[in-house]
Amino acid sequence: QVQLEESGGGLVQPGGSLRLSCTASGSIFNIYTMRWYRQAPGKQRELVAAITSTGTTNSADSVKGRFTISRDNAKNAVYLQMNSLKPEDTAVYYCNARIMVVVGDRVRDYWGQGTQVTVSS
Repeated sequence: QVQLEESGGGLVQPGGSLRLSCTASGSIFNIYTMRWYRQAPGKQRELVAAITSTGTTNSADSVKGRFTISRDNAKNAVYLQMNSLKPEDTAVYYCNARIMVVVGDRVRDYWGQGTQVTVSS
């Protein structure tokens, strides 16, 4: 059974930084694209950033130049370095990964439980 576990959320002042981590565990054959999403109260979940297994990245316009996504394939981990945080970045952040558990099986989406990020003075 595959699980994604996130860590690194918390309360930070505007202009501060946080680093989110997400590690996949369990029986895994291959991890493809990994993504970070966020959902603020009363809003739809939105894509923040994505990274392919070969390291190609993209991110939402609202976080370009401030957030950096990276991954460590040896650790089955993805990270989100968040700098120059703004109050509008406040949300629950979710890790998503597309994973093949068994060779030849279909690729499935897995989600973490979410970690709260609050940007406030």
